[in-house]
Amino acid sequence: MAMVKQEDQKNVKIDVTYGEGEKEDAMEEEFSCGHTQDGTVDFRGKPAIKNKSGGWLAGIIILVNQGLATLAFFGVSVNLVLFLTRVLHQSNEDAANNVSKWTGTVYMFSLIGAFLSDSYWGRYKTCAIFQVIFVLGLVLLSVTSQLLLIRPEGCGDEYNRCGSHSSMVVVIFYMSLYMIAFGNGGYQPNIATFGSDQFDESDRTEAHSKVSFFSYFYLSLNLGSLFSNTFLSYLEDKGSWAMGFWASGGSALLALILFVSGTTRYRHFRPCGNPLSRVCQVIVASSRKWKVMVPLSGDELYEKDDKEAVDEGNGSRKILHTEGFKFLDRAAYVDVDDFTADPKSVSRDPWRLCTVTQVEELKCVLRLLPIWLCTIIYSVVFTQMASLFVVQGAAMRHDVFGFSIPPASMSAFDILSVAAFIFFYRRVLQPLACRITKNPRGLTELQRMGIGLLVATVAMLSAGTVEYFRLRMATAHGSSRLHIMWQMPQYALIGASEVFMYVGQLEFFNGQTPDGLKSFGSALCMTSMSLGNYFSDAIVTAVMKITTVKGRAGWIPEDLNRGHMDSFYYMLAVLTVIDFVIYVLCARWYKCIRIEGKSTKVYH
Repeated sequence: MAMVKQEDQKNVKIDVTYGEGEKEDAMEEEFSCGHTQDGTVDFRGKPAIKNKSGGWLAGIIILVNQGLATLAFFGVSVNLVLFLTRVLHQSNEDAANNVSKWTGTVYMFSLIGAFLSDSYWGRYKTCAIFQVIFVLGLVLLSVTSQLLLIRPEGCGDEYNRCGSHSSMVVVIFYMSLYMIAFGNGGYQPNIATFGSDQFDESDRTEAHSKVSFFSYFYLSLNLGSLFSNTFLSYLEDKGSWAMGFWASGGSALLALILFVSGTTRYRHFRPCGNPLSRVCQVIVASSRKWKVMVPLSGDELYEKDDKEAVDEGNGSRKILHTEGFKFLDRAAYVDVDDFTADPKSVSRDPWRLCTVTQVEELKCVLRLLPIWLCTIIYSVVFTQMASLFVVQGAAMRHDVFGFSIPPASMSAFDILSVAAFIFFYRRVLQPLACRITKNPRGLTELQRMGIGLLVATVAMLSAGTVEYFRLRMATAHGSSRLHIMWQMPQYALIGASEVFMYVGQLEFFNGQTPDGLKSFGSALCMTSMSLGNYFSDAIVTAVMKITTVKGRAGWIPEDLNRGHMDSFYYMLAVLTVIDFVIYVLCARWYKCIRIEGKSTKVYH
C-alpha cells in the first residue's frame, strides 16, 4: 500500500511499498504524467517529467550504444595476441602477458571513470567524454596499423609476418592501445548505471523495467561481442587488421553519435561530490569521539533537515540508520563542540559531526566488500574461457565437413547460451520463482549470484571430464581423437552462470550502493573481472611451479598430452565450492541499504 505524507504544500514525500489496491493504482496514475520521485532531473537541470524523459526509449538508445561500443572493443581485444605475435614479433608468452596487463588495466580504469562520474561530472558527461577518447584511440590505432605497422602490405596473416618497426612506431601503437583502454574503462561502469537511471524505482512499472534493463544490457554486450568474435575475428586472422580496426572505430563513432542524439531524453542524477572526503570525515569524526557511548537508537543521531539537503543541491536521498558497525555511529553523535557560531549563522564542523547518511554510506561499502571479494574466484573461472579453453580446443580435432573450426570461435556458444538463458530466465524461471517464493522479484540478486557460482562449478567439472577423456584417447592413439564440439557443454554452462552471476551482480551493486556511489558499484563488477585475470595468472604460475618438480611436465605444459589440465579444472571446481560456502555466510550476514522513501527489500 502506498502512503503519502504531506509536509507542506510544495514538498511531498512518497514512501512506496509494493502491493495491490485502488489507492495505489490511483496514485500511480496520478504520478505517471508528473515528475519522477527519485530526484532525477532533465538535461536542463529541472525535475524530470516521466512521459518526456527516460523510460524504454532512452533505455533502448543506451542498449544499442552498449552493443556497438562492445563490438568496437572486442574487435581489438579478441585477436590482440595474434597481432602482437604476427605484426610486432612478440613471443607467445610476452604477447599473452601484455594482453593480460592491458585487459586488467581496462577494468582498473573503470575506478577513475566511476570517481569522476559520482563526484563531479555526472554519468552523462563522463560517458560522452570517455567515448570520445575511445573513438580517438581506435582511429589512431587504425591509422598506425594501416600506414606504419602492416608493412610490407599483405603481411600479418598466419603465413606472412610483418617487418621490424622503429621504437617510435611501437610507442605510438601502445599509446593508441592504452587510449582505447582508458576510454572504454572510464565509459563502461557508467553506462550501465546511466541506463538504470532512466527508470524511476518509486513507480512500480518502471521499477520492474529497471530490473529487466540489466538483463538486456548484458545481452546487448554479448551480442556486440558475437559479431567481433566471428566476423571481425575471421577478417583479422586472415591479415585484414586495418579493416578490422577501422570497422571497430566506425562502430564506436556510431555508438557515440547515437548516445549524443538521446541527450534531450535522458534523466540524470546530480553528482554528489567527492566520496573520499565524506568517508574520511566519518573516520575522523568517529575517532575523535571514541570515548562516547553510542546511543542504542538511531533516532538520537544527527541527520540534515530537508532545507539543508535542498541547499546542498546534490540530489542524494537520505539513508536510514542500520545496526552494525556501531563504532562509526559516533560520527553522527551530536556534541556541543560540533557547531561553530558566527554573528550570522551556526555552522556544523563536518570533521566533528557527520550525518547518518554519510555514516551509512561507509557502512554500505564495508558490507559490500565481502560479497565483492567472493566474486573474484568466479572471475577466475570465467577467465579460463578465453585462455585454457582455447588451448584445450587447439589440442582437439576441429574439422567439420572439411572446414576447420577456430578454437577461439567456440566462445560463440557462450554468447548464444547467455542470450538463450536471459530469455529463459525472464520468461520461465522468474515467473516460476515468483509463484514459489511469493516474491514479485522472484529470486533475489544474492540468490542468483550463488546459483551462478554453483553452475560455474559444474562448468569446471565438465571441462575437466572432457580433458580427462581427451587425454585417454590421446594416450591410446598417439593423437587426440576427441572432437572440439565436446567443449560445447562447458561453454554453455559458463554462459548460463554469467546470467545468474554477472547480471545479478550488476543489479545488486547498483541497488545496494548509495546515490553518491552508483558508478562505483558498477566499477566493483569490472574490478572483480580484472582481479580474476590477475589471480588466474598467479594460480597458473603457482600450479606449474609446484607440479614441475623432479623433471615432471606439470599440469599445463606446452604439449597438453604430457600434462594433467583436467586436474587443474577439478582444482578450480573445488576452489569455487569453497568460495560458495564463504559466500553463503557473507550473504546471510549482509544487511541491505535502507533509502528514505524506498521500500525495504529482502536480499538473503
